[in-house]
Amino acid sequence: MRVLLIEDNRDLATTLWDYLELHGFAVDHAYDGMTGLRLALTGTHDLIVLDLGLPRLDGLEVCRHLRAAQHDMPVLMLTARETLDDKLRGFAEGADDYLVKPFAMKELVARLHALHRRVQPLLGAPLQVADLEYDAARFRVRRGGVSVTVTRAGLRLLEVLMRRSPLVVSHADLARALWGEAVGDPNAMRTHLHALRQAIDKPFEKPLLHSVHGIGYRLADDDAS
Repeated sequence: MRVLLIEDNRDLATTLWDYLELHGFAVDHAYDGMTGLRLALTGTHDLIVLDLGLPRLDGLEVCRHLRAAQHDMPVLMLTARETLDDKLRGFAEGADDYLVKPFAMKELVARLHALHRRVQPLLGAPLQVADLEYDAARFRVRRGGVSVTVTRAGLRLLEVLMRRSPLVVSHADLARALWGEAVGDPNAMRTHLHALRQAIDKPFEKPLLHSVHGIGYRLADDDAS
């Protein structure tokens, strides 16, 4: 796997580079956002590890430009910002996952492998629950005929919820959809689900995404049952 590391802290960048290469990754590195964006747009990387607090162009702007250019390589953000609003802004700009500094190197490697395994959701016939439609082959979500913007992580959650609707999807199964394993960061999970709810429910009259306390989530039109 070829990784583009965009990190301005030289000590941290060196440590990350050495550790990732030790674990079989090929690493390219940029110290600022402008250089990182240029390398991302012209390179052939499998993954991007992106710091938020970058000189010349911050991480959110880098991610925004990448997605606007239709580059779909997975982005893992490294950040010292850990409020819900900060995370939601990152996911809204196209980030797939995040790690809050300081973090364990083993977790970084595990998350990169999980992202690489799940670059694309399973393809097939468009899914529909009530007036919500998801065309996985084209990454398109519509509700009531209106296009809805959903983050990449949100699409993975949405697919498993729609495939099992109206049944409850456990927290463990939602974690598998995101990270390939039954355990993950509960705060990240809540953030992804909050962003999904904001996208598919908030602008519309009837909620479809329902929390089942202590168990998981379900996607259904309860009025139709």
